[in-house]
This record gives sequence, structure tokens and C-alpha cells, in this order.
Amino acid sequence: MTARHEEIADELRRAIDREEYTVGSRLPSEAELAAHYGVSRGTVRQAVAALTAEGLIGSRQGARRVVLASRRSQSFAELRSFAQWARAMGREATGSVVAQGYQPARAEDAVRLHLPEGTPVLHVLRVRGLDGEPVLLERTVYADWISPAVEAIEPDCASVTQRLYDETGLVFAYGEHVIDAVAAGAQDAELLDIRRTSPLLRVRRVTTTREGRPVEWSDDRYRSDAVSFSVHNSIDNNALARKTAE
Repeated sequence: MTARHEEIADELRRAIDREEYTVGSRLPSEAELAAHYGVSRGTVRQAVAALTAEGLIGSRQGARRVVLASRRSQSFAELRSFAQWARAMGREATGSVVAQGYQPARAEDAVRLHLPEGTPVLHVLRVRGLDGEPVLLERTVYADWISPAVEAIEPDCASVTQRLYDETGLVFAYGEHVIDAVAAGAQDAELLDIRRTSPLLRVRRVTTTREGRPVEWSDDRYRSDAVSFSVHNSIDNNALARKTAE
């Protein structure tokens, strides 16, 4: 059975997710929250302490708690998997392979996947959609050791990540994401049903196993009117780095 303070903490999290309490706003006082939920102030303090530990709210002695983040961080699975992210939002994810084939690993492929140049690697161009609307192009290069399993997956599979886990036990454990902006080329524009040169949010990512073995690297391009990214950091925890353009 879930403890009452955990239930209250979860209700406050959902309220923050819905932006009933926006960043910079103050939560009700302990007395007001205790009256609202029909509990003691000690129970409220336990709930609030959990949110403080997560970095959602902050406080100083003698002042009300202030909301520091409008949304909780997504799980790694949701960030890595478009389908799992869509499902978490109550949306339907679709996927369709436009082109797929083996090519000799180029210099960039070799560096990112830790393979000798010329190794046959699988290139996949896939369109992703939300509720039937195309929002993302994935240009993914898979390492030689996982390529046959990817090649065998049906072209309209909604979640390659889940399928690889179910069939091979593969767990995507670590990832590095570099985010920038690019203009849509002719192929991007046609597949995403947008004007050529429209702004796209590009995410270049490399994903590895728990042992650090590279599985794939990808150039993902999102329609800027459909998807955005947010970063929550603090003096105690910061995964964000600013870099010059390459």
C-alpha cells in the first residue's frame, strides 16, 4: 500500500507537469497543503522533501517552496525510443522505413561505431510519426554485429528498440546527444511534408550497451513546429554542455 506522503508527492508532481504551478511560482504553505489533503504538516513535509530531492522545487528557511522545473526528466528509454516517448504522452507512434541497405563504413562511421573502415554496416532511413503526422527523420547507421537483427525487423515496426530487446535481449544503456539546427534539404522536405529550407531540430546521437559497445549512431531531424527539448539543471547536477559549432 502506498504511503500517504507518496500519494501527495505524486499529485503535486502531476500538478507541476500540468503547469498548475509554473516555474518560479510558489506552492501553497504547509498549513494550506495539510488542510487540502487532510493530513498533518509532517506528512506534507515528507511529500515536499521528495520533490526537493528531485530538483522540482526549492526553498529557503522561512519562505514558501518555489517551483524550479516545469516537468520531470524523462527516462532514458523515453529519450532513446521515440515510440516509448510517444506512448508516455498518450500519443500513437508510427514508423516506416524509406530506404535500407549495407554500405562500407566511412571514416565517421568507423570512429563512432569503433569499427575498421570498410566494415559493412546497415544504413536505415526511417520516417517517424505522431498520430499519423510525420515529425521525425532518422538516418541511422547500425554496427555490423547488430545489423542482421535490425534488417529482419518489418519496415513499419513502431519500436525498433523494444523489438531488439524482445528478440535479442539488447539493452540500450548509454547515449550522447548533440543538438543543433539545420535547414531542410529536398529529401527532408518531401518526407516531412514541409517547405525546403524549413528549420529542423537535429539530434546526432551515439548509443552503446552497458559495456560501452556502440550499437548505432544516428542523425535525427525533427520538425521544429512539432518537437522541442527542455533541459533542467542546477549547481548540483548538470548534464548540459555548451560547445562551438563543428
